Formats: sequence, C-alpha cells, structure tokens
Amino acid sequence: MSVASTHYQPRRPVGDLLREWRQRRRISQLDLSIQADISARHLSFVETGRSRPTSAMILRLTEHLDVPLRDRNTLLLAGGYAPAYPEHPLDGPELAAVRGALRNVLSGHEPYPALVVNRWWELLDCNTPVGVLTEPAAPELLVPPVNVLRLSLHPEGMAPHIVNLAEWRAASRRRPGPSMSWCRCDTASGTPNWPCSA
Repeated sequence: MSVASTHYQPRRPVGDLLREWRQRRRISQLDLSIQADISARHLSFVETGRSRPTSAMILRLTEHLDVPLRDRNTLLLAGGYAPAYPEHPLDGPELAAVRGALRNVLSGHEPYPALVVNRWWELLDCNTPVGVLTEPAAPELLVPPVNVLRLSLHPEGMAPHIVNLAEWRAASRRRPGPSMSWCRCDTASGTPNWPCSA
C-alpha cells in the first residue's frame, strides 16, 4: 500500500483550509462545532491558527464536512501530519477490480456513448460509441491526454454539433476547479487561440 505524499505541497495553514471547506459546505462554526462535539471557541481558534488541531481533530472535522479523502490528506499535511488515506493510480494493480467494474458499466451502456473522466476532465476510458461521436473532431484534440471539456467546447471539436452551446459553455465555466485552465492560457501568449466566452 502506498500513500502519495510527494505531490502534496500545502501552502496554507490547516485552519484556513478547514474554514474554506466549512464555508464551501455552508455550515456555520456553531453548527460544525455541535456536529463534531467540540466548542465553537476551539473551532474558531483552530481556524484562526491560535490552536493547533490534532490529526484526530482534523479527521473528525473533515468527516463532518464530507471532505474527499484526497483533500483530507492535504489538510493533514497542512497540519503537520502524515497522510491517512492511500492513493493509487487507476491503472495500478490495487484498482484492478474497480477498472473491471467500470468496463462493465461502459459496456452495459452501449449502444450509447459513455466515458470515464478524472477530476481534471481527462478521458480515462470510454466505450466504442464514443469513437463515432468524436469522429468529426480534429485529430490533435484526440491526442492523449484528451480533455473532455476542451474536446466538447473547441470549434474543431464537438462545439459545432452542440445545439445549446452557449448555455453549455457557460455552465461548464462555472464549475470549480482546474477544468477550464486550458481555455484561459491555450497559447504561449496567455490568450486563448479560440473563443472561450459564452
């Protein structure tokens, strides 16, 4: 079992990260402190950096905030503790059963297109009908790693075939995370070489 820790480089204090997750979940300090069975004052001290939480406290708070396991590891590292959850690549031997289950889902979805993407919207796997769907796309957009959002929104990709493109593009730009970073700086100059705005 391997625990990925080399690529975690938290730059912010654990209290800031906990506050960000609490606010993202729209939970008040009082509500979280009641759920986690700690005082609101202690939670305030943790968030402001006046108190250093134990690893057990970080795990308890992240459990009540429903923080994904990968991000719980980031919070533990920010607090000065070792990651608690192993992380394995999808093509690793530890996830062979998961890959098999995903292949069954993809096959069962035929004759309709279905795909598996990671958190960066990179295509990890797909069923045969996806090839028919992406056939009109420019070949350079299909070179791995294929970003599904880029493929969908690019004028030489699927964009000409999407009836409600402006609405779909606007919705995809509102998604949090790094999924649209390719759109903001697609060229060396830092300006997109095709229109990204809705």
